[in-house]
Amino acid sequence: MAKTLTPDICVIGAGSGGLSVAAAASAFGVSVVLIEKGEMGGDCLNYGCIPSKALIASGKQAQTIRDASKFGVTAGKPKVNFKKVHDHVHSVIETIAPMDSQERFEALGVTVIREAARFKDKKTVVAGDTEIKARRFVVATGSSPFVPPIPGIDKVPHHTNETIFTRTESAGRLIVIGGGPIGMEMAQAHQRLGCDVTVIEGDRALGKDDPELAAIVLDKVREEGVTILEKTKVVKVEQGKSGIVVHVETADGTDKIEGDTLLVATGRKANVAGLDLEKAGIEYDRSIKVSNKLRTTNKKVYAIGDVAGGLQFTHVAGYHAGLVIRAMLFRLPAKNKTEHIPWSTYTVPELANVGHTEASARKAHGEKIQILRWPFAENDRAQADKKTAGLIKMITDKKGKILGVGIAGESAGEMMNMWALAVSKGMTVKDIAGYVSPYPTMTEIGKRAATSYYTPTTRKPLVRSVVNFLRMFG
Repeated sequence: MAKTLTPDICVIGAGSGGLSVAAAASAFGVSVVLIEKGEMGGDCLNYGCIPSKALIASGKQAQTIRDASKFGVTAGKPKVNFKKVHDHVHSVIETIAPMDSQERFEALGVTVIREAARFKDKKTVVAGDTEIKARRFVVATGSSPFVPPIPGIDKVPHHTNETIFTRTESAGRLIVIGGGPIGMEMAQAHQRLGCDVTVIEGDRALGKDDPELAAIVLDKVREEGVTILEKTKVVKVEQGKSGIVVHVETADGTDKIEGDTLLVATGRKANVAGLDLEKAGIEYDRSIKVSNKLRTTNKKVYAIGDVAGGLQFTHVAGYHAGLVIRAMLFRLPAKNKTEHIPWSTYTVPELANVGHTEASARKAHGEKIQILRWPFAENDRAQADKKTAGLIKMITDKKGKILGVGIAGESAGEMMNMWALAVSKGMTVKDIAGYVSPYPTMTEIGKRAATSYYTPTTRKPLVRSVVNFLRMFG
C-alpha cells in the first residue's frame, strides 16, 4: 500500500536549482520532500560545469608548458596521461559531491526520495511507493543533451557531455558536432591535451555571442590547431574502416571527415518525459510553460531552471530558486528577468557578456546608443602576462547608462561579476570612471573603456575655452 506524505513543498529534481529550493525552505523550518531519480547534484556537478572546468584546467596546464619559453623558461613538450586527467576530473566531482549529497540534505531535515517522479493529478506526485500531496510543487528536472536525428548516428558510438568525461584514453582524432559553448570548450581542451580536433558547425561558431568578440576567441582556438568548419551541415555519420566518418555538405559541395571519437554538442532539451504533466494540467512544449513569476498553468506548481526554458545556466537555476522561495514562503512579488543575467564561455581567451550585445541594443534602442571599447593589448598587466588577445566592449545609451558589456579575453568570466552588478543596478559610465582600480590589473580595461566615453568632450571648443579661461586665474 502506498504511503502518503504531506510536506509544505515538494521539489522534483536535485540539481542546482532544486537543491537551492530545498536547502532554503528547510532553513526556514518548512517541511520539504526532494525527489531525484538520478545523481544528486544533477548535470552541473556530474556531467557539466564541474567536470568540464576540471578538464579545461588540465588543458591549461599543458598549454602553460608549451608557452613557457615565451617567458624565458624552457619546460619541454608536455606529456599527457589521460588516465590521470580522468582521475583529476572525478576527484573534483567527489570533493564537491558531499555538499549535494542525500546525507547532507537529510541532515538539514529534508526527506529525500531516490525514485522517478510523476504527477498523479493536479495535487499529487507519485515517487516509487510514496504519494506526495504538497502545498506547492517545484519542478527542477533540468535538461539533457539533444542529439539530432542525423542519419547513422544511432549506429555509431558517440559521446555527449554525459559520457565524454568517462574516457581514460586520448580521444585521438576528435570530431565535435556543434560549435556552441560546450563544443568549443571541449574542442580547445582536448586539442591542448594532445588530440587532433575538428569542429563542425551548421551556422556560425559561438553564434549567440557578439561576432566581434567571438572572432577573438575563434582566432585563438584555430591558432592552437583546432579546425573549425562553419556553415557546414552534417548529412550522415557512419563507421569506416579506420574510424568514424562524418559526411558534410557546404556551399562548395560535399566532403567527409574521419576521426576516432565523436562528440555531439548540439544543444540541450528540457527533461519533461515521464513526469505526466498532462495529468497535473501543466502545459508544455519543448519546455514547461511558465509565467514571469515561474508559475506553470497549475497554480500549485512552479518550474525553474532549464526545464522552464530560456537561459540554460546553473546560476539562472539558482536565481530562479531564490524567486520561488520569496513567492512560496513570503508571498513577496518575484518577477523573473533576464537582462541582468551574465554568461561565460570558458575557452581561452574567455568570452563573457551581460545585458545587451551591440546587435540587441541597436534593435531595442536604434542609433541612441554608444559603443565603448578598450583592448587588452593596451593594458600593462596583460602585456606582462602575455595575455593581450582581447577586448572589452561596453554599450551605453546617450546619457551614459550601461546597457550591456561583453568581454573576450583573459579572466573575462571573473571580470563579468562587476559588470553584472553594474547592469543590474543601472549604473553609468560616471560610476565606473569614479572608482579606483588597483594597478596593475586587467580589470583596469573596464575603467579605461568607461573613461573613453568622455573623450569627445575634451575636443569641444567650448570646453577648451573654459579650460583656457580658468587657467588665467593661476
